[in-house]
Amino acid sequence: MRMLGLLAMLALSSTIALAQAPEPAAPGATPASWSFGGEVRLQYERFTYEEWGKEPDDRSGYFLQRVMVRAGRTLGSHAAAHVELKSAVEAGRVGGPRLPDEDRLDLHQGYVDLRAGAATLRAGRQELQFGSARLVSMRDLNVRQSFDAARVIMFSRSWRVDAFAGRPATTRVGAIDDVTDHARSLWGVYGVRKPGGAIGAGLDVYYLGYRRRGARFDSVAGLEQRHTVGIRLWGPPAAVDYNVEAVGQWGTVGESRIRAWTIASDTGYQFTSALRPRVSLRADVTSGDRNRDDRTLGTFNAMFPRGAYFGYIASAGPANHIDLNPQVALQKGPVVATAGWLVFWRNERADGIYTMGSQLLRSAVGTHSLLVGHSPGVGATWQVNPRLTVIGHASVFTAGPFIRETGSTDDSTFLRASVTYRF
Repeated sequence: MRMLGLLAMLALSSTIALAQAPEPAAPGATPASWSFGGEVRLQYERFTYEEWGKEPDDRSGYFLQRVMVRAGRTLGSHAAAHVELKSAVEAGRVGGPRLPDEDRLDLHQGYVDLRAGAATLRAGRQELQFGSARLVSMRDLNVRQSFDAARVIMFSRSWRVDAFAGRPATTRVGAIDDVTDHARSLWGVYGVRKPGGAIGAGLDVYYLGYRRRGARFDSVAGLEQRHTVGIRLWGPPAAVDYNVEAVGQWGTVGESRIRAWTIASDTGYQFTSALRPRVSLRADVTSGDRNRDDRTLGTFNAMFPRGAYFGYIASAGPANHIDLNPQVALQKGPVVATAGWLVFWRNERADGIYTMGSQLLRSAVGTHSLLVGHSPGVGATWQVNPRLTVIGHASVFTAGPFIRETGSTDDSTFLRASVTYRF
């Protein structure tokens, strides 16, 4: 019955529209009176031995459906209001929906913009996403993440600066029942400079503050208060492209102080020959806790990272890790095919591995090995037209020596196929 309901909702929703809520217009832009948009996405997924066998086996797979609709109204040249609803449904998964799988109907965004010169004040429920979405993102899984926040957005000739404070909205499966998550809060300032000038590259500089009640790491638990500063250099599309980011963190969790960091990079070269091949290497390292018995926590916390941080299989998140991921991409008209091979290690033997949400996934107690596993994968994206996108993906995450030391030890496999229509 749930599957029939899902397909019926998909058919009905093909008459409505989505688009991500627009960013405020830069100074001088002409406002429109009304805007509408929509998206319908139907996705099939199949895991075998999810999280290396920790989750129930599901060889028949399951369906995910997402429908989002939005409307915007400008109120003269100095004010605007935006509302976006979401409906996300899971059908057929053994063990039921995971947290980002289902939210039957709720307010995703609802905010007002007040403009004065080069500044815009945005208040209400809204998406937050900055830079490469390594630390703050809308988590583009079946249920997107939004925040109850206030934000000031300022433009100059070369810079955009966002100053904000807020809390994430919860994800609950019922109708109109998402509320403010009072266990977590986020605030900060994020500046982006366009490519050009003396250094030529694009430049991001930022500060982020984060507070979480009930945080649990492998060696310590308690109230987490964390401060993050970072810098990102990135190049515009060209033969050589690059995206390099360095981040430092400090603060406290329980009775321990925090000293954590990460360096992330994605560098590629695109050939001009047939199929426009692009070869690239992604290399990332995040700090882990080196000594379980001192009062210093070295585990990095990515806070609100994008959902597919290391690929769609996404068994582990960016904390206490090292990864290398060589990739190649080929393009033929509207079709882009990709292949990559991720190798994933722990950084410190005294610390475990964590989920994308910074929850402890497997403890380091009684372990020695650093290698978590290998994850080869292939995928293809077909942009049928500006409105219709078809995506397919297949990957494996092997159970390496560390996984074999910590519990269930089956290799995970993952298949995904999705169709998205926007209008």
